[in-house]
Amino acid sequence: MKTINRYFIVICILIIVLTGCSEKTQEQKVYRVGVLSGLNFFAVIGDSFKEEMAELGYVEGENIIYDFQKTNFEPEKEKQILEKFVEDDVDLIFVFPTEVALAAKEAAKGTDISVLFASAFVEGNDLIDSISQPGGHITGVRYPGTDVAVKRLEVLHEIMPNAKRVWLPYQKEYPAVPSELELVRPAAESLGITLIEFPVTDFAQLQEELQNREDLDNFDFDAVFYIPESLSTTKSVFELIANFTRKSKIPIMGTIIQTEDYGTVFGVTTNNPDFGELAAPIADKILRGIPAGTIPVVSPESKLIINYKVAQELGIEIPEGLLVRADDVIR
Repeated sequence: MKTINRYFIVICILIIVLTGCSEKTQEQKVYRVGVLSGLNFFAVIGDSFKEEMAELGYVEGENIIYDFQKTNFEPEKEKQILEKFVEDDVDLIFVFPTEVALAAKEAAKGTDISVLFASAFVEGNDLIDSISQPGGHITGVRYPGTDVAVKRLEVLHEIMPNAKRVWLPYQKEYPAVPSELELVRPAAESLGITLIEFPVTDFAQLQEELQNREDLDNFDFDAVFYIPESLSTTKSVFELIANFTRKSKIPIMGTIIQTEDYGTVFGVTTNNPDFGELAAPIADKILRGIPAGTIPVVSPESKLIINYKVAQELGIEIPEGLLVRADDVIR
């Protein structure tokens, strides 16, 4: 009887020790995540991602390590960074926006490393197979470009119902542009708006076009309109256009950009930190073993922001109903 009791005690001790070892092993698992922000404008996404990951129990330096890299339209440098992530065999690559997401997918091809993207266009490229089944080792948080493109035009029309000619500059050959224009063109026609499209290859070309228009006194449009693409996120481009149009009281509309004393009139856009917050729960699923390609792509809600101060400077009256609907009003 005593022998049986001894065996029982030994077995219990072994169970406790093994359980303890198992828990200790689990506690010692440290995940490595390579993060690449491909544009300064989006860097805050990485910050909100890390904050939300902390809320989910991932403590930096304890059970997760981030290699946070930043570039600014530097394809070769981005390629080197992504190759280093792959070489380091990280548990996850988190990238934003579109261009680096596509580069990350290519860099991780042939490996088991999952790619999580944020603020990336999924239209006009092969980033994913579909929203519900992104496929491969990739998923993420898309930028709702086609969703908000028409909304922007509708708000412009609500603010300026008599606007008939609208100048539309955009980055030439940007992958998402064709799918956005496919929706915006018929919407403009139904609203009685003529779009004066101007595809841009570089800053110098845009500057030359505006200078020519000023020399000929040919600002024959009622507003400047931005669709969601890379050009509309560039502060230097906004400042260039504003330098030519402000004195003629021609508003710039579609997205929110502000300088010290001027800005766009309104924006239907997204909040950058939202992308990081939405990406964190997806990262958690991936790190827990769920295949990235089976996790549906999600989208943040768009927000309407009105710069009432700039509207007043330009003598534009914002309808009261629009002010009530706005998520934020800058006064």
